[in-house]
Amino acid sequence: MSASTVDTVERRHLVAWGRKLEYFTIFYNFLEGAIGITAGLLAGSIALVGFGIDSLIEVTSGGALLWRLHSDDSERRERIERISLTIVGLCFAALAVYVTYESVTALIRRESPEESIPGIILGIVSIIVMPLLARQKRRVAAGIGSGAMAADARQTDFCFYLSFILVGGLTLNALFGWWWADPLAGLLMVPIIVNESYRALKGESCGCDSGTCH
Repeated sequence: MSASTVDTVERRHLVAWGRKLEYFTIFYNFLEGAIGITAGLLAGSIALVGFGIDSLIEVTSGGALLWRLHSDDSERRERIERISLTIVGLCFAALAVYVTYESVTALIRRESPEESIPGIILGIVSIIVMPLLARQKRRVAAGIGSGAMAADARQTDFCFYLSFILVGGLTLNALFGWWWADPLAGLLMVPIIVNESYRALKGESCGCDSGTCH
């Protein structure tokens, strides 16, 4: 078997693995979003609701990349992806405004959320899962030279940061009754969400500007 044939086989294997990673990402983020929003509404947790909405928005981003990995029509692929990223970017921007408003309002009114054990568990699971998922995405990205997958790995890293902030806020509230920890966690999430919005609107979340999209 020639070297080029081996490279082709290896590339196909990596692309197939990349698709599986995106299927898992979509499924996990959808589940994470549903649990996060439900638990957040029940507990009155701004950070948890924001975390859940962020996860659902990223389902759209993951879907765009999955579609890219399946499509061979580059022109149509780029056009539809840019539309998807614009929608995702605007959704992130709206989420940043929502979380900022709710967090500031809660701090002014001294609104105390209920403790949320499901939210803490959800955050801890994400802290464990996201770095492992990001590492696999980076391996695929390096193997097939895909800026799209590399950018998606960075977005998965953002999920890890949000999870860490979420667990910190919920845990402080649950253990010490520090009601302000939850809205503060929400405010700490805002810069990360704004960054995701900026990257999506610029077409960077799926590597559209990299010239190496696959």
